[in-house]
Amino acid sequence: MNLPFQTPVNDPVNVSRRGFIAGAGVGALVLGFGVPMGAARAQGAAKVVPGTRVPAFLAIRPDNTILFQSPFAEGGQGVWTAMAQIVGEELDADPASFTVENAPPGPDYQVVFGQMRITGGSFSVRSSYATMRKLGATARAMLVQAAAQKMGVPAGELTTEPGRVIHKASGKVMTYGELAPAALDMPAPANVALKDPKDFRWIGKRQARIDVRAKSTGKAQFSIDMKVEGMLHAAVQHAPRLGQTVGKIRNEAEVKAMKGVHSVHVLPGAVAVVAERFWHARRAVEAAQVDWAEATGETYRPMPADFSTEAFAQYLANYQGKEEVAETAGDMAASFAGAASTVTATYHSQFVNHAQLEPPSALARYNADGTLDMWFPNQAPEMFLAEVVKASGLAADKINIHSPLLGGFFGRHFIYPHGTPWPQALELAKRVGRPVKLIWTREEEFLRDPLRPMAAVRFRGALDAKGMPVAIEAISVTEGPTEGIADKRAAKLDDAALEGLTGKKYALPAKRIAQVFVKSPTTLAYWRSVGNSMNDFFYETFLDELADKGGQDPYALRLKLLEGNARLTNLIKAAVDLSGGWKAGPFTAPDGSKRARGIAMASPFGTETAAIAEVSIADGQIKVHDVWQAIDPGSIVNPAIIEAQVNSAAALGLSEVLIEEAVYKDGLRAARNFDGYPILTPDRMPRVHVRIVESGAPMGGIGEPGLPAVPPAVANAVSRLVGKRMRKMPLANFA
Repeated sequence: MNLPFQTPVNDPVNVSRRGFIAGAGVGALVLGFGVPMGAARAQGAAKVVPGTRVPAFLAIRPDNTILFQSPFAEGGQGVWTAMAQIVGEELDADPASFTVENAPPGPDYQVVFGQMRITGGSFSVRSSYATMRKLGATARAMLVQAAAQKMGVPAGELTTEPGRVIHKASGKVMTYGELAPAALDMPAPANVALKDPKDFRWIGKRQARIDVRAKSTGKAQFSIDMKVEGMLHAAVQHAPRLGQTVGKIRNEAEVKAMKGVHSVHVLPGAVAVVAERFWHARRAVEAAQVDWAEATGETYRPMPADFSTEAFAQYLANYQGKEEVAETAGDMAASFAGAASTVTATYHSQFVNHAQLEPPSALARYNADGTLDMWFPNQAPEMFLAEVVKASGLAADKINIHSPLLGGFFGRHFIYPHGTPWPQALELAKRVGRPVKLIWTREEEFLRDPLRPMAAVRFRGALDAKGMPVAIEAISVTEGPTEGIADKRAAKLDDAALEGLTGKKYALPAKRIAQVFVKSPTTLAYWRSVGNSMNDFFYETFLDELADKGGQDPYALRLKLLEGNARLTNLIKAAVDLSGGWKAGPFTAPDGSKRARGIAMASPFGTETAAIAEVSIADGQIKVHDVWQAIDPGSIVNPAIIEAQVNSAAALGLSEVLIEEAVYKDGLRAARNFDGYPILTPDRMPRVHVRIVESGAPMGGIGEPGLPAVPPAVANAVSRLVGKRMRKMPLANFA
């Protein structure tokens, strides 16, 4: 998820004569922009995959409505609204007039820093901000050119107001919709002027989400809603342990005879039933009595029959191996040799599921003309297209990947071997000769969902005679998600394994951050805020442990370590001010409960955050009453979206630190649904207070940064309240 930060080259071109896309409407102005990578740009269109669509585009219809094909998927994070605000700002068109769709795959959609296309890593807005502004400004310039010709006046005498071009001297007005046919023939200007931010009408302002109405009225279409003519339904029963194969279906004849069943199929590591209705397919496949055989030969990450998460956690804590250093500064040996006191501690994180609202599904249809259509949730259409090419044997220009709305992100919808249903849907559609829609039940999803990694981090800290930290060493024993997905150790460290341990902004004389690689028996995946989701918990709670040892207040300690860093000093003070002033506790609240507060900071995805949590304990259960979070993403597009995302991220952070844990016993998942894998319930959701700080630094991400500081803030508060350090997530069994 880590990308080089390079500025894309974003020259819009009028592609209407070459690639008019169905649905834009006759007479629409279609603008495309492309950011081909290096050699592809130099060599021109020859490098574009034949048959792919025009680059991400804007269509202004004759009725003055606007269609925008988004390079980024909408999954509740508000990116479609942000895109409409950015483009609409420079186009001078109300974002509320936009209709936004997910764009199909295409080489020119690689607008993430000009290199690739994903929706993840909180990259969407910050990586394409300049591109989208220039796109909108170019569209406006072409409309003005068209109006100048129509009105017979110099373009310099024209201005725009939302959705129309105005000649003030004569009083003439033309709508964008009226101008669209003429604008088709206008050359795209090589250079366009962008607005001064002080003149922004929509960027930086609250704007209603453009996807909410469709979702709240049931009109929004997710992958699980997709239907095509002649479609069959499928359900699967996976092997209890990855790597096992189907030995025999003992009652296959009875299953085939069940109501609605079309056919029964043996797939790699699974049995599938295809039926006229999903309920029939599910009932039949769950009735199948399967003898599972152990894997023979090489298989992808086979699950050992004796694997348990409890034993693995202890294994990680005790494992001694090669330490690969990711970050180092100062003289560690001298710092520890001269220390007045030292602290050692081992911290643990747990495996966690994605547990998104929408169960995975996929629909595959082979067409009479030799093409293939597939519908499934994804965060990277081009990556999936490449995989479908390999799986189907078809050329890329014969494959249409449709990307519906996502019923939850959290890093679930990337390329995970054996972790998504589309290969099974593809194979079943090929076998039965009809479109097949496959849904994984929640039980099958929990079984095959790749997990956020588990880690054990061994800390050493040194303090001087004044109780101030002078050195921190963190050795993480883990496997990163990127190397887990690839199923091999890369030549260099997986940054996602250590982010949140590395990159901390505190001024310490000495530090050393390293990884000991240990392969996990489970399949692994990215999870919201990736490595930061666990590593900031580790670092920020150990920092509080050092504060305790040195007799320091945790807030005062952080202020001291941030001296000279105006941005972060301002940020942490903003969080404290938002909370009504710092008070660590324990203290007695007005309702008579004994409470304490914890504080933590994080620097994920180009954004800085500081969080404070207030907790109490009743009947052995931790209650989080309030979370105050100050967030500095440099600059912003929509404060309402930021506040919503901080609330959302805080909820997930609370869920993982308090409750969530994926457990294995004897190689089997202990929980296959939410009855055994609880998540944060509404009655346990605290009040979340958000303060946005715009420092003017380069724009950072929004979707994920609100999570990492919350778990350590909660853990630090609980530690203060009970007088015992919390070193392991989740805290459910803290007593």
